[in-house]
Amino acid sequence: MGIEWLIERMKQSSEEAAIVWRDHSYSYAQILKALDLWQNQLKMENVQLGEVIALDGDYSPNACGLLLALINNKNIIVPITVASGVHREEFMTTAEVQAVITIDDKDEYQIERRPITVNNSLTARLKNMGEPGLVLFSSGSTGMNKAALHNFTLLLEKYKVARKCMRTITFLLFDHIGGINTLFYTLSNGGTVVSVRSRDPEVICQAIEKHRVELLPTSPTFLNLLLISEAYRQYDLSSLKLITYGTEVMPETTLKRIREIFPNIKLQQTYGLSELGILRSKSQDSDSLKVKIGGEGFETKVVDNVLWVRASSAMMGYLNAPSPFDDQGWMNTGDLVEVEGDYIRILGRRSDIINVGGQKVYPAEVESILMQMENVKDAAVRGEKNPLTGNIVVARIVLHRPEELSLLKRRVQKFCKDKLESYKIPVKIEIENELQHTERYKKVRS
Repeated sequence: MGIEWLIERMKQSSEEAAIVWRDHSYSYAQILKALDLWQNQLKMENVQLGEVIALDGDYSPNACGLLLALINNKNIIVPITVASGVHREEFMTTAEVQAVITIDDKDEYQIERRPITVNNSLTARLKNMGEPGLVLFSSGSTGMNKAALHNFTLLLEKYKVARKCMRTITFLLFDHIGGINTLFYTLSNGGTVVSVRSRDPEVICQAIEKHRVELLPTSPTFLNLLLISEAYRQYDLSSLKLITYGTEVMPETTLKRIREIFPNIKLQQTYGLSELGILRSKSQDSDSLKVKIGGEGFETKVVDNVLWVRASSAMMGYLNAPSPFDDQGWMNTGDLVEVEGDYIRILGRRSDIINVGGQKVYPAEVESILMQMENVKDAAVRGEKNPLTGNIVVARIVLHRPEELSLLKRRVQKFCKDKLESYKIPVKIEIENELQHTERYKKVRS
């Protein structure tokens, strides 16, 4: 099985814009031409079927053509992007990369061979199956970067069902399951992928206006940065029909403000994991944090308030860690949820929960309250060890205007008194200039 079905689908939209890169449009015909050229180039470079190849690049026409060619060549692909940062060499060592193909800012390539022998049994098994692979890295609760090995054919199955054709920003890079989802959802439905140089709010808004983007897949942290920057005031965003958000818990405050500013745009929560793929989702409505997840190839259940998922597109396993699946193929996601009929509300990662004297505190809940306060621009909440209660709640706060710490502490206590249980109210306050976020625009609480 290959991607013949996808190539045929792309041929049907041959004259339409497939990718906007560096503000220039490239048609489906041009991407398919890049695919053909790469298939010949891989032969010339002696890239063998089943070899482990790192693809270092962004959503350029050449990089997308190469990605498709590597899938057709049954290679095991390790996407490397700027988000890999200092972990680049670690990722390539873990994945046992045998060659690196780098696509630069001019969309030109170079190939570097690595004298590596593949010893991982999972990789060898996938190669023997004659199937293309994908390796995605994600940081676990211990901080270790886990390498998830996927059968790429199984990941692509869901895109055979035709969906809406949309012009979509590539917010998440293609070393992330969300970025892979954006790319193949768009290409399989004749839409247009709009690439951006950075994920700065002004750059994103400018791209939406210039290229009449309809779908913005992003994160709550980015949406909060968009609110803070007010970049949305400077550009015409009337083409936007849908904003999807995931990767972390959405604060109610942020959702409410986004809804007020963009009343005509549908807001939809998404859910996915590097180990499983992206589930289909349906928010109860645009101003609700309740979401229904599942769809073809996915099953869900909730055990002791923790979400479990079983997926036909699940990874084969980790290259560097034990399998997280039970004997029936279910995976404990570590996400705590509340169930209401067919809908769930995601409360947060179990590893983020703060235990104060036996009581659970969800950081996103406290952050949402703090961000309602006057002069508070942003907030991040974490736990800190305490000999009496086990942990205390600590809040890092970014202010619009300078304020004395002692005054801020008193204001926090007073504001939260009738909005949060006493054990949830921050005991320790720290004033920050800016809060940190990852390359993938997830809030850093630690």
